[in-house]
Amino acid sequence: MIKVEKIEVGYLKENCYILKQGNNVLVIDPGDEYEKIKNVIGSSKVVGILITHNHFDHIGARDDLSKYYKVPVYDYNNLEEKEYTIEPFKFKVIKTPGHSIDSVTYYFENESIMFVGDFIFKDGIGRCDLTGGDIDTMYKSISKIKTYPDCIIYPGHGSETSLNIEKENNPYFKIEHV
Repeated sequence: MIKVEKIEVGYLKENCYILKQGNNVLVIDPGDEYEKIKNVIGSSKVVGILITHNHFDHIGARDDLSKYYKVPVYDYNNLEEKEYTIEPFKFKVIKTPGHSIDSVTYYFENESIMFVGDFIFKDGIGRCDLTGGDIDTMYKSISKIKTYPDCIIYPGHGSETSLNIEKENNPYFKIEHV
């Protein structure tokens, strides 16, 4: 069973997630405050770092953590849209551009959880007006994610939600992309 711990980091209060299974840890989006993240990890064994997209507020502590723990960083540039195992964690990579060209979602099917970065927020979506963002591409990504079963969604900022709640309440999920 995976335990999820959220750490708010940086002045934009980005959500860094520490996933623990046994003594093993995956770090998702270490945006800032390297020492704070390291303190939460404690003596656990870090097996990898997952990045949902490469905006500065999601990667600020990435390099320091990768060097300190001597672990690889996984992101859009070295991941395909398929299932992966980084022992003991199993997840699927879903490419979900729109907020950025390199946005990915990590779906842990056995635990019914998704880490979406700035793709989806509670009752909203990430900005599409930044470099690499595109609203039409965002709607295609939303259409793709709507095909998945209900699960808990952990966003890059703010509180968690669920896919069913977003299907029911998120105005962007109600727009059909042509």
